[in-house]
Amino acid sequence: MKFMLQAGGILGALAVALGAFGAHALKGMLEASGRAETFETAVKYQFYHAIALVLVGLLMKGAGQDAVRLLGWSGNAFAIGVIIFSGSLYAICFTGITKFGATAPIGGLALIVGWVLLVVAAAKLS
Repeated sequence: MKFMLQAGGILGALAVALGAFGAHALKGMLEASGRAETFETAVKYQFYHAIALVLVGLLMKGAGQDAVRLLGWSGNAFAIGVIIFSGSLYAICFTGITKFGATAPIGGLALIVGWVLLVVAAAKLS
C-alpha cells in the first residue's frame, strides 16, 4: 500500500513538473521537431496512471488478502507500464531516436494488464 501511494505521488509530481517543463522550456524545441503531441501523450498517460496508483494504494487498505495481492500486481503493472510507455515517448522527444517507440507497446500492454488486474481485484473486494 505504501509503495503504491508513494509511487503514485512521485509519478504525479513528475508528470506536473515534466508537463510544465515541456509547455515552457521545451515548447519551441518540441514544436519545431513535431514532437509536442508525443510529449503531451507521455505526460497524460503518466498522470492518469499516477492517479490510478494512488487509488490502488487506497483500495489496498481495507481489502482482503486475495484482493491485496491482485491490487499489488495491478499497481506494479501500472508503474512498469508508465516507465516503459511514457519513458519511451520521453526518450523519443529528448533524443529524436524514434526506435524507442518500439518499446511503447510493451508499456501499453503493462498498463492494460494493470487495469484488468484491478477489475479482477475489485471482484474480490467485500
